[in-house]
Amino acid sequence: MTQIWDSLTDEFSNLEVITEPSQVAKLSLDYFHFSPILEAQLKDKRALLVVRPTTEAEVIQVAKTCVKYQVPLTIRGAGTGNYGQCIPLEGGVVLDTTKMNQIRWIKPGTACVEPGVKMASFDKKAREIGWELRMAPSTYRTATIGGFIGGGSVGMGSINYGQLRDRGNLNALRVITLEDDPQVIELRGDDVQKVNHAYGTNGIITELEIPLAPAYPWAELIVIFDDFLTAAKFGQALSDSDGIVKKMVSIHAWPIPSYFTALQHYLPSGKSCALLMICEYDLEAFSDLVHEYKGEITYNKTATEASKGTSILEFTWNHTTLHARSVDSNLTYLQTFYFSLERVEQMYHYFADEVMIHLEFLKFGGKPIPAGLQLVRFTTEERLKEIIRYHEEHGAGIANPHTYIMEDGGRKVIDPIQLAFKQKVDPNGLMNPGKMRAWLKR
Repeated sequence: MTQIWDSLTDEFSNLEVITEPSQVAKLSLDYFHFSPILEAQLKDKRALLVVRPTTEAEVIQVAKTCVKYQVPLTIRGAGTGNYGQCIPLEGGVVLDTTKMNQIRWIKPGTACVEPGVKMASFDKKAREIGWELRMAPSTYRTATIGGFIGGGSVGMGSINYGQLRDRGNLNALRVITLEDDPQVIELRGDDVQKVNHAYGTNGIITELEIPLAPAYPWAELIVIFDDFLTAAKFGQALSDSDGIVKKMVSIHAWPIPSYFTALQHYLPSGKSCALLMICEYDLEAFSDLVHEYKGEITYNKTATEASKGTSILEFTWNHTTLHARSVDSNLTYLQTFYFSLERVEQMYHYFADEVMIHLEFLKFGGKPIPAGLQLVRFTTEERLKEIIRYHEEHGAGIANPHTYIMEDGGRKVIDPIQLAFKQKVDPNGLMNPGKMRAWLKR
């Protein structure tokens, strides 16, 4: 180990290398601790060292060196994922892409960026010409675009554009292979799926071409309801209202609102709520819909007001879990495609407060559906498996957040195209090893 350490530090002498133990530990981890299962499995995993390249040429240097010494290489962005996507299971080198943060160009409808560009910073620039990212996670302020493509899947904007893997949501990628002589490969169109949401197992992303969305003035609102099922029906009706332009429809059953400490003034005890981003131009029609469902608007910020301070986004998606766990660390979560309100209602009555329902509406197959990031009162791993099994047996789709294996989380199937691409670009299996079941079972 000492010999490899010395060899690597010599080879990387012209690069920014981090070896200080506490910094290496920080840059070896993500938010896997949301899951008690992953907490036990991943808490002690650490890289040997971290390297921060600033150019594609430096990435190629790192790739070539890791192959030379047969050292595992794990790529990361800001590390805001939740499933251990960027945790180095076998040690080795972590390649931190956050210094590769140049915006190459922005045009109406599309942009080209390096992977380390922060999403919020990009949007600030893109809005100068009237455009913005199509979708982004609740970690929007700190997450990188490359990290989101590698490890993310949905977020605000998914009510309009669905999931990252939906055709058209990623135009092109430039990736570096992990071979004796690393190659530069450009993937366009459907070929991007070889690397999209592949946890950095299939190539080091050095450049992305992404489609954009028109930038609207997004008002942020909270609407409260006497009961959760009415709130859920309102969420579906709003999502189905094509004439009301929206970016986020997030519904929370009581007692979830009680965990939002900073919003307590707007969230009366016992009420369920909707956290929303609506185009300012459509607020009159929106208000009529609120009235129809007997909701009450308790919070209404204009787009200008919402651009200052903490966005309501940071109480939705998996930030909901973050806030809840800051109050009760025994809580964990699930990720669920309910597909219908009838299934939401069934699960709501069946599990009661053991599984507190938090809905995020998104477009699936062209139709808005309720998806969930439910809060679960964790007792045992076996009980968690029973909860997952019950959902699946009753027609819900679970994207399991309690596994670091890529295929076991969402799609549940091995992708032969991704496997074939990995065999081509990473023949030694050094790229983020242990995360791809297709490679482990080949």
